[in-house]
Amino acid sequence: MYTQAEINALTSPLSNDARVLYCLGLRPSVNTHTLVCAPLQYKSLLSLVNGNAESGPYTRGRDINQLIEQLLHAGLVTLPESVSLDSSLNGERILLPLVQEQPEYAALHQHRQAMHPNWQPHVTVFNELAGLIGLIDTHFEQEDTGEFVAYWLGRPETVLSTYQWTQKFVHALKTRRTAKGYQAVKKVGNQIVKVEAGIEADDNARKLVAKYANKSNNR
Repeated sequence: MYTQAEINALTSPLSNDARVLYCLGLRPSVNTHTLVCAPLQYKSLLSLVNGNAESGPYTRGRDINQLIEQLLHAGLVTLPESVSLDSSLNGERILLPLVQEQPEYAALHQHRQAMHPNWQPHVTVFNELAGLIGLIDTHFEQEDTGEFVAYWLGRPETVLSTYQWTQKFVHALKTRRTAKGYQAVKKVGNQIVKVEAGIEADDNARKLVAKYANKSNNR
């Protein structure tokens, strides 16, 4: 049974091969408590997306990575900080954040709209997703939202839910924040200190996963 968030993401602009990869290659093996799928196996995934074709269009691991990139942009998957689409994901586990939908977010998946000039991210969704994907520095300026809005105003054919727009914004910030030369900082008392990559992000992710697991167990 797919969550409404998954359905919304799967019906957004995606190739059918990316949908097959998610629905048949990743989703069946996901742990619904940790939201993590089984280790990726390029050989079986290539066979899956090629179907009955004797000489399928997908022949290398990087082809699977390109499909995963589509799923990443749709918000269906999240990569650990230790891996990159530029390297092999064979044997790696990835997160499927939409598998366990929070009831309070249900309404945010119902209304879909194109980008508009006054758009702002949903605060609660932003903070929870930032913690889930390891966005350590969650502060953003008007310039950040301005660039995001300006980019999507030029693509009026893209119509997404409130949740999905915020999700895209979080991923856009994460991409910029992990770019070469960027150093995340945080305030400790009266001091501004550099954040050690990976440690705080992992703690945040564990707390969120534990939170979701507890809610699931109490149902």
